[in-house]
Amino acid sequence: MKIAVLGAGHVGPVIARLALAAGCPVAIAGSGDPSRIEMITEFLAPGAVPRSAADALADADLVVLAIPWHRLGSLEPAMFAGKVVIDAMNHWPPADAPLGTSEEVAARLTGAHVVKTLNHVAYQDMEPPNGRAVGLAGDSPAAVEAVREFLSRIGFDPVPVGPLTSGRLLEPGSPVFGAAVRRPELEKLAKEQS
Repeated sequence: MKIAVLGAGHVGPVIARLALAAGCPVAIAGSGDPSRIEMITEFLAPGAVPRSAADALADADLVVLAIPWHRLGSLEPAMFAGKVVIDAMNHWPPADAPLGTSEEVAARLTGAHVVKTLNHVAYQDMEPPNGRAVGLAGDSPAAVEAVREFLSRIGFDPVPVGPLTSGRLLEPGSPVFGAAVRRPELEKLAKEQS
Protein backbone atom coordinates (compact mmCIF):
# COMPACT_ATOMS: atom_id res chain seq x y z
CA MET A 1 0.00 0.00 0.00
CA LYS A 2 1.69 3.21 -1.20
CA ILE A 3 1.03 6.18 1.06
CA ALA A 4 1.20 9.88 0.16
CA VAL A 5 1.35 12.23 3.15
CA LEU A 6 0.55 15.86 2.45
CA GLY A 7 1.96 17.88 5.31
CA ALA A 8 5.39 17.91 6.91
CA GLY A 9 4.45 19.61 10.18
CA HIS A 10 3.63 17.67 13.34
CA VAL A 11 1.09 15.06 12.23
CA GLY A 12 2.38 14.16 8.75
CA PRO A 13 5.81 12.85 9.79
CA VAL A 14 4.29 10.77 12.63
CA ILE A 15 1.88 9.05 10.26
CA ALA A 16 4.73 8.61 7.77
CA ARG A 17 6.88 6.92 10.44
CA LEU A 18 4.06 4.57 11.45
CA ALA A 19 3.40 3.68 7.81
CA LEU A 20 7.11 3.07 7.13
CA ALA A 21 7.39 0.87 10.22
CA ALA A 22 4.46 -1.17 8.85
CA GLY A 23 6.31 -1.69 5.57
CA CYS A 24 4.43 0.85 3.44
CA PRO A 25 6.36 3.01 0.95
CA VAL A 26 5.75 6.68 1.82
CA ALA A 27 6.05 9.87 -0.20
CA ILE A 28 5.71 13.12 1.76
CA ALA A 29 4.97 16.59 0.40
CA GLY A 30 5.10 20.03 1.94
CA SER A 31 3.71 23.26 0.55
CA GLY A 32 6.64 24.04 -1.72
CA ASP A 33 9.66 22.54 -3.41
CA PRO A 34 10.43 19.02 -2.10
CA SER A 35 14.05 20.05 -1.45
CA ARG A 36 12.75 22.36 1.32
CA ILE A 37 11.63 19.38 3.41
CA GLU A 38 14.50 16.97 2.69
CA MET A 39 16.22 17.59 6.02
CA ILE A 40 12.95 17.47 7.98
CA THR A 41 12.02 14.21 6.28
CA GLU A 42 15.45 12.68 6.83
CA PHE A 43 15.28 13.55 10.53
CA LEU A 44 11.56 13.01 11.31
CA ALA A 45 10.57 10.28 8.84
CA PRO A 46 13.71 8.55 7.57
CA GLY A 47 12.81 6.44 4.56
CA ALA A 48 9.99 8.69 3.36
CA VAL A 49 10.64 10.30 -0.02
CA PRO A 50 10.10 14.08 -0.33
CA ARG A 51 8.11 14.80 -3.49
CA SER A 52 5.81 17.43 -4.91
CA ALA A 53 2.16 16.93 -4.01
CA ALA A 54 1.30 15.99 -7.61
CA ASP A 55 4.10 13.41 -7.78
CA ALA A 56 3.28 11.98 -4.34
CA LEU A 57 -0.38 11.54 -5.27
CA ALA A 58 0.23 10.13 -8.75
CA ASP A 59 0.82 6.53 -7.69
CA ALA A 60 -0.52 6.59 -4.11
CA ASP A 61 -3.05 4.04 -2.92
CA LEU A 62 -3.91 6.19 0.09
CA VAL A 63 -3.50 9.93 0.66
CA VAL A 64 -3.22 11.49 4.12
CA LEU A 65 -4.20 15.16 4.43
CA ALA A 66 -2.24 16.59 7.36
CA ILE A 67 -1.98 20.21 6.29
CA PRO A 68 -3.17 23.35 8.09
CA TRP A 69 -6.91 23.81 7.50
CA HIS A 70 -6.46 27.20 5.82
CA ARG A 71 -4.42 25.53 3.05
CA LEU A 72 -7.32 23.33 1.91
CA GLY A 73 -8.28 25.92 -0.71
CA SER A 74 -4.83 25.72 -2.31
CA LEU A 75 -5.20 22.03 -3.22
CA GLU A 76 -5.92 21.13 -6.83
CA PRO A 77 -9.05 18.94 -6.62
CA ALA A 78 -8.37 17.07 -9.87
CA MET A 79 -5.24 15.46 -8.32
CA PHE A 80 -7.45 13.63 -5.81
CA ALA A 81 -10.01 12.17 -8.23
CA GLY A 82 -10.53 8.49 -7.48
CA LYS A 83 -8.15 8.55 -4.49
CA VAL A 84 -8.90 7.33 -0.97
CA VAL A 85 -8.14 10.36 1.23
CA ILE A 86 -7.70 10.34 5.00
CA ASP A 87 -8.70 13.71 6.40
CA ALA A 88 -6.59 14.14 9.54
CA MET A 89 -7.17 17.92 9.68
CA ASN A 90 -8.99 20.11 12.17
CA HIS A 91 -10.41 23.59 11.89
CA TRP A 92 -8.98 25.94 14.55
CA PRO A 93 -10.82 27.42 16.25
CA PRO A 94 -13.48 24.71 16.00
CA ALA A 95 -15.89 25.53 13.20
CA ASP A 96 -19.39 26.58 14.08
CA ALA A 97 -20.77 25.56 10.71
CA PRO A 98 -23.54 23.40 9.25
CA LEU A 99 -21.01 21.00 7.74
CA GLY A 100 -18.31 18.94 9.43
CA THR A 101 -14.78 19.58 8.23
CA SER A 102 -14.57 16.33 6.26
CA GLU A 103 -17.82 17.14 4.52
CA GLU A 104 -16.18 20.38 3.42
CA VAL A 105 -13.10 18.45 2.27
CA ALA A 106 -15.28 16.05 0.26
CA ALA A 107 -17.14 18.97 -1.32
CA ARG A 108 -13.83 20.59 -2.31
CA LEU A 109 -12.13 17.39 -3.52
CA THR A 110 -14.94 16.10 -5.69
CA GLY A 111 -14.20 12.62 -6.97
CA ALA A 112 -12.11 11.68 -3.91
CA HIS A 113 -13.27 9.12 -1.34
CA VAL A 114 -12.78 11.00 1.93
CA VAL A 115 -12.52 9.23 5.30
CA LYS A 116 -12.24 11.22 8.52
CA THR A 117 -9.82 9.76 11.08
CA LEU A 118 -6.72 10.41 13.21
CA ASN A 119 -7.62 14.09 13.63
CA HIS A 120 -8.92 13.40 17.14
CA VAL A 121 -5.60 12.00 18.40
CA ALA A 122 -2.82 14.42 19.35
CA TYR A 123 0.30 13.76 17.30
CA GLN A 124 2.36 13.13 20.45
CA ASP A 125 -0.14 10.40 21.46
CA MET A 126 0.04 8.52 18.15
CA GLU A 127 3.34 6.78 18.90
CA PRO A 128 3.24 4.03 19.81
CA PRO A 129 -0.36 3.35 18.75
CA ASN A 130 -0.64 0.38 21.14
CA GLY A 131 -4.01 -0.64 19.72
CA ARG A 132 -5.56 2.70 20.61
CA ALA A 133 -9.15 2.94 19.39
CA VAL A 134 -9.63 5.51 16.63
CA GLY A 135 -12.87 6.43 14.94
CA LEU A 136 -13.28 6.63 11.20
CA ALA A 137 -16.16 7.98 9.16
CA GLY A 138 -16.82 7.82 5.44
CA ASP A 139 -19.47 7.40 2.79
CA SER A 140 -17.66 4.85 0.61
CA PRO A 141 -17.61 1.35 2.16
CA ALA A 142 -14.57 0.41 0.04
CA ALA A 143 -12.66 3.52 1.16
CA VAL A 144 -13.60 2.96 4.81
CA GLU A 145 -12.37 -0.63 4.53
CA ALA A 146 -9.07 0.46 2.92
CA VAL A 147 -8.50 3.00 5.71
CA ARG A 148 -9.56 0.49 8.37
CA GLU A 149 -6.97 -1.95 7.00
CA PHE A 150 -4.28 0.77 6.98
CA LEU A 151 -5.06 1.85 10.55
CA SER A 152 -4.91 -1.76 11.75
CA ARG A 153 -1.64 -2.29 9.93
CA ILE A 154 0.01 0.70 11.62
CA GLY A 155 -1.16 -0.38 15.09
CA PHE A 156 -4.51 1.28 15.83
CA ASP A 157 -7.88 -0.30 16.62
CA PRO A 158 -10.14 1.30 13.98
CA VAL A 159 -13.80 1.79 14.87
CA PRO A 160 -16.16 2.81 12.04
CA VAL A 161 -18.60 5.42 13.39
CA GLY A 162 -20.81 5.91 10.33
CA PRO A 163 -21.01 8.10 7.24
CA LEU A 164 -18.94 11.22 6.71
CA THR A 165 -21.50 13.33 8.58
CA SER A 166 -20.63 11.23 11.65
CA GLY A 167 -17.09 12.59 11.41
CA ARG A 168 -18.33 15.47 13.55
CA LEU A 169 -18.04 13.04 16.48
CA LEU A 170 -14.26 13.18 15.97
CA GLU A 171 -13.92 16.97 15.82
CA PRO A 172 -12.82 19.46 18.50
CA GLY A 173 -15.40 19.83 21.26
CA SER A 174 -16.61 16.23 21.12
CA PRO A 175 -16.04 13.76 24.01
CA VAL A 176 -13.77 11.74 21.70
CA PHE A 177 -11.45 14.58 20.72
CA GLY A 178 -8.10 14.34 22.51
CA ALA A 179 -9.38 11.57 24.79
CA ALA A 180 -8.10 7.99 25.01
CA VAL A 181 -11.45 6.31 24.53
CA ARG A 182 -11.82 2.55 24.22
CA ARG A 183 -13.72 0.72 21.49
CA PRO A 184 -16.93 0.13 23.54
CA GLU A 185 -17.20 3.81 24.44
CA LEU A 186 -16.54 4.91 20.86
CA GLU A 187 -19.16 2.46 19.55
CA LYS A 188 -21.66 3.69 22.15
CA LEU A 189 -21.07 7.35 21.23
CA ALA A 190 -21.40 6.54 17.53
CA LYS A 191 -24.68 4.74 18.13
CA GLU A 192 -26.03 7.66 20.17
CA GLN A 193 -25.12 10.08 17.41
CA SER A 194 -26.75 8.09 14.59
